[in-house]
Amino acid sequence: MRAPDFLQSTQASYDAIAEAYAAEHPDSLAGRPLELALLTAFVELARAAGTAGRPPVADIGSGPGYVTARLHEAGLPVFGIDASPRMVALARRAHPELRFHVGSMTALDLPEETLGGIVALYSIIHVPDDHLPSVFAGFRRVLLPGAPVLLGFQSGDEDGHQRLRERYGKEISLDYHWRTPETVAGHLEEAGLEMYARVLRAPQGEEKMPRAFLLARRPAPAPSGVFRPSGRG
Repeated sequence: MRAPDFLQSTQASYDAIAEAYAAEHPDSLAGRPLELALLTAFVELARAAGTAGRPPVADIGSGPGYVTARLHEAGLPVFGIDASPRMVALARRAHPELRFHVGSMTALDLPEETLGGIVALYSIIHVPDDHLPSVFAGFRRVLLPGAPVLLGFQSGDEDGHQRLRERYGKEISLDYHWRTPETVAGHLEEAGLEMYARVLRAPQGEEKMPRAFLLARRPAPAPSGVFRPSGRG
């Protein structure tokens, strides 16, 4: 099946800039206490939802692999997925003890209910609005009940879009979508994922836009005989 046009251009763009990007971002979580705290919260939620089999978590849009590495250091079984073969090669070189695969969040090649969590930091920003519902439905499909999702993305007062034609001196065609937390939370809830936390951080350093972080999870079934209110009066 032919990959969507936006996915092909995203893959080609990151293949072109992979070395420069990895050199600039060997670990973008360093010196980011809020992001590290949210990653710690994700780890604890994944542990709480895990079973005796210790299901793996997936870092989707893993790039150079620094988030994957931090999850591994926290004791979670983890692997990375990225659309760019060149970026995957660099991640494997930087973290040879970890698994990285070429793939896309738009078509996760995983069985149902096999993941103990999903992290996607600054990767849904390349997914068009009309593809987000199916992406989040795919997340729900592969997550175990109770397993968490951590998203990070650029945000603003309203949704928007920009296409970059050049980066690091390379000619590219890379779409960036920024969205309000409410927009993304709405898509998550429509996909059957329940919200756990929403955080909006002001721009830091050279950043021009706020950063939004959402923690959600696939609902766990209510224990037998336990009443779960519908939320209606």
